[in-house]
Amino acid sequence: MSATLQSLGLDRLSVEERLALIGELWDSLDTEPPLTDAQKADLDQRLAAFHADPKAGSTWDDVKARLCVRPV
Repeated sequence: MSATLQSLGLDRLSVEERLALIGELWDSLDTEPPLTDAQKADLDQRLAAFHADPKAGSTWDDVKARLCVRPV
């Protein structure tokens, strides 16, 4: 059975108390999961490649434009 406002008694809280609880719940979430060693190594390699030749990649605007083009 999943928790509901009523089963947890949250329906009896004031609006201010509910908002405070929302803030506490939000803060309790781990919004940035830890990276694996392989992910860190990949990011380090990509960053090094960017620093070596910043013009080799595409801008976000260019990428977005390519993605939005519909084949005829």
